[in-house]
Amino acid sequence: MAVGFYIMAKVAVTDGMAKEAVLMLREAGHEVNLLRSQEELVDGFDAVVIRSATKMTAEVIASVPSLRLIGRAGVGVDNIDLDAATSAGILVCNTPGSSTQSVVELTIGHLLASVRHISTADRDLRKGEWTKKTLRGTELFGKNIGFIGFGRIAQGVGRVAKSLGMNLHAYDPYLPTEVAVEQQCELHENVEDVFRKCTHIAVHCNLTKETHHLVNSHTLSLMPSVGADGIECGNHLVSCARGGIVNEDDVLQALENGTLRSCALDVFESEPETTHGLLQHPNFHGTPHIGAATYEAQARIGLEMANLLIDFFNGVTPQSVVNKSVIS
Repeated sequence: MAVGFYIMAKVAVTDGMAKEAVLMLREAGHEVNLLRSQEELVDGFDAVVIRSATKMTAEVIASVPSLRLIGRAGVGVDNIDLDAATSAGILVCNTPGSSTQSVVELTIGHLLASVRHISTADRDLRKGEWTKKTLRGTELFGKNIGFIGFGRIAQGVGRVAKSLGMNLHAYDPYLPTEVAVEQQCELHENVEDVFRKCTHIAVHCNLTKETHHLVNSHTLSLMPSVGADGIECGNHLVSCARGGIVNEDDVLQALENGTLRSCALDVFESEPETTHGLLQHPNFHGTPHIGAATYEAQARIGLEMANLLIDFFNGVTPQSVVNKSVIS
């Protein structure tokens, strides 16, 4: 379905964009404006490209009535008021596949760092301490890993985890059963069963009203501390999904009382996060929302977004429309 035709569009970019993507848009005849701050987003722009830092609230959307498309360079759209955008007839599109491999690899990195005390060992060495005798870890091999959400990224993590000898479990009410069977993953009917079964949990769902603080004191308390192979391995949590799914206060309490042996987060409920008590706990390590921060992913995201915009302004509906009711 055609959604409009423009000889030239005025595009705002609020959180940066790959140079190759900017060049592609300009060569296609569009005006690209790299804004220094969200406050520079004013009426007159036909499209805006954002990442996670820009918040497209109802007020912001209303202040730019010329907008026809909001492009989310990345996956999550919880920083966009979808209802407001839909009411205004604005398409919201993301780039769901471009950062998959980067997030998969970071998740595996966090898992390995957790069970082998890599961050702790590094901190100790920097303090001049040789703590070899106290840093005995556990293997991922033979353990159950539970996925909260089993979409594209989780399936990628699952393939790597499977190659390491882990057993896959998942809760995802939207996943076709045949996909789980194909991925050799045991699909559970409720989230609590996954926590009861697994010593390692990886969060990969979207942030919604239903998933807000889904990982909390109750669900964490259900986890076993003994692996499927009979080894006392403790419980481990990693999330490279969206901040707010994990209740960070509850996680800190779980680390302090021993319910969790480790936690690794790339995302936080309030960002940038530099003061939460989690950051000072020795069994926590984190990264500042860098799941998609690889040169490869950023190049793919930029080019996918540029192609998406070019298609849109040539009258072609992008395939990654999030609020499909706008075009129905």
